[in-house]
Amino acid sequence: MSATCVVGLQWGDEAKGKIVDFLSDEHDYVVRYNGGNNAGHTVVWGERRFALSLLPTGILRSHMRAVIANGVVVYPPKLLEELASLEKAGIQVKDRLSISAQAHVIFPYHIAEEVECGGKAAIGTTGRGIGPCYSDKVNRANGIRVGELLHPEHLKARLTDIIPRKNKIIKALSADPDKAPVFEVEKLWADYCQMGEQLRPMITNTTMLLHEALQNRKKILFEAAQGSLLDIDHGTFPYVTSSHSLPSGIWSGSGVPARQLTRIIGVAKAYTTRVGSGPFPTELNDGPDGIGERIRKVGREYGTVTGRPRRVGWFDALAVRYSAAIAGCDEITIMLLDVLSGLEEIKVCVGYEYEGKKINYFLNDGVELAKCKPIYETLQGWKEDISKARKLEDLPVQARRYVQFLSDLIGLPVSVISVGPDREQTILNKIG
Repeated sequence: MSATCVVGLQWGDEAKGKIVDFLSDEHDYVVRYNGGNNAGHTVVWGERRFALSLLPTGILRSHMRAVIANGVVVYPPKLLEELASLEKAGIQVKDRLSISAQAHVIFPYHIAEEVECGGKAAIGTTGRGIGPCYSDKVNRANGIRVGELLHPEHLKARLTDIIPRKNKIIKALSADPDKAPVFEVEKLWADYCQMGEQLRPMITNTTMLLHEALQNRKKILFEAAQGSLLDIDHGTFPYVTSSHSLPSGIWSGSGVPARQLTRIIGVAKAYTTRVGSGPFPTELNDGPDGIGERIRKVGREYGTVTGRPRRVGWFDALAVRYSAAIAGCDEITIMLLDVLSGLEEIKVCVGYEYEGKKINYFLNDGVELAKCKPIYETLQGWKEDISKARKLEDLPVQARRYVQFLSDLIGLPVSVISVGPDREQTILNKIG
């Protein structure tokens, strides 16, 4: 039996999709176990670029069965849109997709709660209704699962009970109550019943499905959404997501026990990015002509889901060492190394100055981390274009030293180095 997890070690957007795609040939199932359509994954195949937010990127491989497990929150309009876009591209996926009946459903009132009631502005969320949906899941009284979409009369009774409360809450908390949206039971009920019927062939008990796969010695690839530093428990609270983005979320988010995991691969960029609010010690605020803007443009650092410009900074070894430890990583990958080509010097954060003291560990409390100033070590950069490198020896000595320096700081071997978005632009660094 073999189960692998690919997990981001920073604040998301680490190019996990490329690693998932790279590993797909070795696996039979790919599973999303957390998050919703606030998470973007991009895969590049030659001239074709696929951006997915709900569907696991592994679904692009025709031999793989894809699973949206119970820990995910599903917005049916977006899911159907993604399915249609892949079918238009000639990729048939509906017969290979299984959606958990126990996954919770995002409704338009969840989006309104987030946008109208100040949550989006307060912590820089994507405004996709993810947090309010997870809140309803925990609250229980207002949560609706995917399987309930298949029972029209039951769904109508639930919405008849829930929507009047939601309308009152949104109006009461809106900055402009007179313009607050008002939702109608009949319309939402009709829309979601219709979408439920479209999804019916794919809705199932995915926990049972995955356990049967394990019994049949199928290989499962778990695809984490967001990054470890956004985990609801272990991230930089409150500037986090609403789900468990670490491998620890697999057990509750899919029903597959953690003991089944045989390999955990941590994914990190050669620098750091963050979207939205929250502390970011190594952020480069050096203006439109500075290194930060250069990295943003070369690395195309704009959100897959929102299109927002990502904040950019130097590699933070304390943050990655912390997230790799709590994720239980066996190895790490260094992504977008090519983006740093042409820089004379490259800095790496090796410590913090916190309240006048030097510390060498990460502070996951948002208030404390905001007070940290980075302590850097500077390495020599390289001028060469490394996008055509296919083995370690093809890289300039400075690039190799940089990768080894990061590996030494984190305390884990680097198994993959990415020098471009295409699958072929990948260097396998033999370990063990």
